Amino acid sequence: MTVQYHTVSEHEAGQRIDNFLLRYFKNVPKSVIYRIIRKGEVRVNKGRIKPEHKLALGEVVRIPPVKQDEVPQDTKAVAAHSLLQQIERAVIFEDEQIIALNKPAGIPVHGGTGHEVGLIEAFRQLRPNLPYVELVHRIDRDTSGVVALAKSREALTQLHALMREGEVDKRYQTLVAGQWQDGVQHITTNLMREHNAVRGHKMRVLDDDDEGKEAESIFTPKRIMSQATLMDVKILTGRMHQIRVQLAHLGYPILGDDRYGDFALNRELKALGLKRMFLHANHMEFILRMTGRRYRLEAPLPAELHHVLRELQKN
Repeated sequence: MTVQYHTVSEHEAGQRIDNFLLRYFKNVPKSVIYRIIRKGEVRVNKGRIKPEHKLALGEVVRIPPVKQDEVPQDTKAVAAHSLLQQIERAVIFEDEQIIALNKPAGIPVHGGTGHEVGLIEAFRQLRPNLPYVELVHRIDRDTSGVVALAKSREALTQLHALMREGEVDKRYQTLVAGQWQDGVQHITTNLMREHNAVRGHKMRVLDDDDEGKEAESIFTPKRIMSQATLMDVKILTGRMHQIRVQLAHLGYPILGDDRYGDFALNRELKALGLKRMFLHANHMEFILRMTGRRYRLEAPLPAELHHVLRELQKN
């Protein structure tokens, strides 16, 4: 292991040196990062710096050799290592502008309460030398499927603009309780966030069109069974819990949804192997203007959800 010298790129400019080093190294505790800064082993333009130093374009960072600690075998570390492995296997597409992952259910896209590390933080640990990587959009923790990351600020800005202008085709597969009766439905509702002491933040449909945020979705039945219906959902807006709330409001809650669903039916379906919410982001399509390239990102339905479908079709 030898000393490395790294020139700060435009994507890295503005970062604190401690955050830069945490991304650069993986499996290295924060205490080690702060120790090598404090001892002057890390230098910027040959000078000593403090952890809060913000990097500027073109600065040269001296990065000392640091032994990558092997993952300790305590419960927390093993869980973190397992998460990194899941994220590494989840990559389904990558080019010079975009990375797409098939996010497993149960992993939040961002770290927060109850989860120190989410998908984006884990990915940065896996790819510490990427000059730039940011989430393009979010999906719920308990939803699986396509999540796009941008590898440049220009790509991120363009994708956000495409989403605002309705130029991104985002589709989901979901299984709802009951037999869908009304064919294709184009639904627009107004949603408002409220806090539930037991289940945290929830969204609800408002009757007053002058309040809340507009949510728009197109629901298409794909397979109607005796107890449930497999649906295709195209979302035209990206509100929190949009699909879940609208379907529950229509009387067809998503199976396995522990917040808006039919709790008694969810308990019954656990016997068939449904141990998560049946909601999967299976398709995302757009044209990136900066390159003119069309992207069609697909994530197949997970095996555990296929199993539930087969079991329900037997009834």
